[in-house]
Amino acid sequence: MASVPLVTTLTVPLRFVVGVAAGVVATVAMDLVMARLPEGETPPFVAAGVLTDTVPADAPNRLASVVHYVAGWLTGPLFVWMLLTSEGLLGGQSIIATALAATVLYVLMVGFFVFVVLPRSRLASARVAAIRRDWAISAAAYLLVLVPLVALGSRFV
Repeated sequence: MASVPLVTTLTVPLRFVVGVAAGVVATVAMDLVMARLPEGETPPFVAAGVLTDTVPADAPNRLASVVHYVAGWLTGPLFVWMLLTSEGLLGGQSIIATALAATVLYVLMVGFFVFVVLPRSRLASARVAAIRRDWAISAAAYLLVLVPLVALGSRFV
């Protein structure tokens, strides 16, 4: 019976570590994009407002930051899980598996915010379309950084 190298045993956990690190970098990149959009910095306050049952303008700054950064950092490992699942379904690492995982994650990111969080917020309806659009752009920017970092990092572990 041949022994399996230790690297194989550590590959999956190390990919999750790569996901967290990539999530941190992608969140910083997302911050740069959000700062340039008219409603870009509103989504963290919408989430904090929903959690505290207040209007986004009255939501605590610290809670908005914590929600934003924790969600961003943990979305990296969520992508790794989706990537491992798509690789399992499609027979290994490939561009198609990566694109499938990224597409599913994008739909989940935008869908969760647009259909779960945003409707529970206490926002003027006139702002909702702009916030929805800016969130979709911000989520795309996040994934444009996250996906290549995780894919590259996965090749080294």
